[in-house]
Amino acid sequence: MSDTGEHLPASPAGDVPGAEVPERVLADLPEFGPASYAPAPEGTDLVHIAEDYGLFIGGEMVPARSDRAAPTVNPATGETLATFAVGGAEDVDRAVLAAREAYESHWRDTPGSVRARYLYRVARLLQERSREFAVLETLDGGKPIKESRDVDLPLAAAHFFHHAGWADKLDYAFAGAEAHPVGVVGQVIPWNFPLLMAAWKLAPALAAGNTVVLKPAETTPLTALLLTEVLRDADLPPGVVNIVTGDGTTGAATVAHPGVDKVAFTGSTTVGKEIQRTLAGTGRRLTLELGGKAANIIFEDAALDQVTEGIVGGIYFNQGQVCCAGSRLLVQESVADAVISKLRRRMDTLLVGDPLDKNTDIGAINSAVQLRKITELVESGVRQGAELYQPSCALPERGWFFPPTLFCDVSPSHRIAREEIFGPVLSVLTFRTADEAVEKANNTPYGLSAGIWTEKGSRILWMAERMQAGVVWANTFNRFDPASPFGGYRESGFGREGGRQGLLPYLHLQGAQL
Repeated sequence: MSDTGEHLPASPAGDVPGAEVPERVLADLPEFGPASYAPAPEGTDLVHIAEDYGLFIGGEMVPARSDRAAPTVNPATGETLATFAVGGAEDVDRAVLAAREAYESHWRDTPGSVRARYLYRVARLLQERSREFAVLETLDGGKPIKESRDVDLPLAAAHFFHHAGWADKLDYAFAGAEAHPVGVVGQVIPWNFPLLMAAWKLAPALAAGNTVVLKPAETTPLTALLLTEVLRDADLPPGVVNIVTGDGTTGAATVAHPGVDKVAFTGSTTVGKEIQRTLAGTGRRLTLELGGKAANIIFEDAALDQVTEGIVGGIYFNQGQVCCAGSRLLVQESVADAVISKLRRRMDTLLVGDPLDKNTDIGAINSAVQLRKITELVESGVRQGAELYQPSCALPERGWFFPPTLFCDVSPSHRIAREEIFGPVLSVLTFRTADEAVEKANNTPYGLSAGIWTEKGSRILWMAERMQAGVVWANTFNRFDPASPFGGYRESGFGREGGRQGLLPYLHLQGAQL
């Protein structure tokens, strides 16, 4: 009887728990095939892309004196979206001079409460234009629209909100210290999270009272250029933020410029080492957020259905083009078969295709160069004897796509277990004891992130203490918050971004006992 006192119809198998449903009843049930989805493309009517873009220096869009330009391409179609200026050394010099003028004339002396107002305005304007930014991010970078819309934009706005709250409290953030800005900051950001990385870099620098020269990635400059409209609408004073687009030579000029007091770089370990050599002995500050080869560790007592979703989110989010991606899956032997079976079934449901389609789980690889790198490393895994699994899925005929990939029977010596692939490729290794899991997880030159899945809190703490990683997630993966510091060790770089710790590189502390 139901709560309302009405009699419910009897089930086909009666009221006996565990009773089997008669075959005649099963025969009458409708058959359902594999789920299919009608395309649900996000509209692009809100986005206006100019044919060509200049540089944002001193609060204005100006042409590059280098007279060089380059195209930015939609990775899902291979079509050119726009042409952008490639800044040269003279253009970087103009940007640094504009930043220095703004810093010394007013910005460093602007009260924190006033700087906070500008950051709050930027955050609110990003929220108001979130759909426009999300669509442009997907067009220029290839990531699924649901990720741009639900992850990148909310987090970008959150970083400006969070650091706006710190702007007038810096003297209280570090006990016994008087906080002062560093000066002019040169920031070079990657192509995998263009707008979010700009927010990660700009928000703490501005909150601390610094001015900035920002160099976006050459394959994804458009959201940084659209951000210039937000900065102007927020009435940010000219020269406080300058954006110089270009290629590797532009970034090198920004890093090497003697007028830059602090450099922040997110990108490959190879380039990070070059930057470190460039700045060695100069006395200028440097923070590096570089590559990773994170271990996602599954113990036998973990909730396997939850684990499966965590694995998928850990490696296939943004096509695996994430520095902290859980690209090495360490599974306890007793549950390895069950985990792999569930994971394969889940991979079969992932939709690869048009990034603007709201149903799409895996979008386009950022560039042809990156696709070639992924393909070469996957081929090396096959040659070295690992067992390859890829779900059957039709890839789009245009653009750069790669299916979700799983490797079993992987040895720690395999290239796919040691090198950062930066693609939707997962390598599975097994372990028997917690000590073995620690040894295998730390068997990498990187040290950015790790994940631990278990129901035992004591085991989480024991493992986390032994992980040589800057970020350790427990029963989740790829979770970010502007109040939580993020960064790595060893070849994953040094310094932190986010939280109180992320403000430190942008401040001179006087009278501090650190």
